[in-house]
Amino acid sequence: MLRKLIIVYNPRSSHYLHVQREVLAPARQLKGWLVGKYELKSTDVDDNAEQLAKLLNDGDLVVAAGGDGTASVAVNGVMQSGKDVVFSALGYGNFNDVAKMLGAKRPVEYGGDYVGGVTEIAERFEMKKVTEVYPLEAKVDGKLWRYAPCYVTLGMFAESAAVLNSDSVRKKLRTGKKHLFFSLWQLAKWYFANRKQEFLPKIRAEVVVDASSKNQEVHFAEGTTDYLAVNSPRVAKMMRGSKCAAKKQEFRSTTARLGSFWRLVWFMLRSVLVRIPGKKTIGDVIKFDQPSKVMIHAEGEYQELTAVSKIEIKKSAKALKVIKF
Repeated sequence: MLRKLIIVYNPRSSHYLHVQREVLAPARQLKGWLVGKYELKSTDVDDNAEQLAKLLNDGDLVVAAGGDGTASVAVNGVMQSGKDVVFSALGYGNFNDVAKMLGAKRPVEYGGDYVGGVTEIAERFEMKKVTEVYPLEAKVDGKLWRYAPCYVTLGMFAESAAVLNSDSVRKKLRTGKKHLFFSLWQLAKWYFANRKQEFLPKIRAEVVVDASSKNQEVHFAEGTTDYLAVNSPRVAKMMRGSKCAAKKQEFRSTTARLGSFWRLVWFMLRSVLVRIPGKKTIGDVIKFDQPSKVMIHAEGEYQELTAVSKIEIKKSAKALKVIKF
């Protein structure tokens, strides 16, 4: 019986030619596999995840070949399908947090040794080298918003993600000549133009410290710009996160006041050299004093929410089966 492999990719991405040569072409040479493709539509994560979920059956292998936005579609499609499906990722984006969480490295052209191609993923699947991770589950006013293997942010970091999706920036990224430093420069320019804005309305958070404790209410300090829930070892490629992905309940969360440039510098230095500051939790419930507008971001994808009263972050009760390298 043929095994089924579905490769998820974005034909409009800046590295699509690399995906064609280094993922799609080798996949066609796999013996004993029925290889399918899912091309991302120019709609949104929700629509693409829903369409992908309809294609999946028990025993399938799904490989995301692209950036974190492509990986997010694949993860949410797999999780929402309700099927017994295995996931893996190859990074062809700017940050590739999901692929890095699984141990995949970028090709030599991008400055690294190529580790973890589609052929190796198929071989590991055949040898049943499958493990489990527990993504974050974000709900907005009681409704599922996203499964996120790596992180979820609210506020300034989330809003800054829109910079990299502007038409002018995307056009330059599609040339394939602009990479991480170009993206960081665009973010820096945006920060200095917008850092004095109010990014989060007045909110309070109930933080569950452990399974036996009661919800602990924490009032965010005035001027708080960001909330971060972190589940993976890396955030935005550079910052050290948390090795919580394989844990069933625990993750780390923190808040930050980053409107001050020097606070931002200290936060980034600590995050790059040590770890993003924060505390272990098994669930955060963020309540707004009144229905509010806020930007939310999960790896590779952001959305402006309106009239929101409550956002809940916790671990998914259902594990995501993955192939690591």
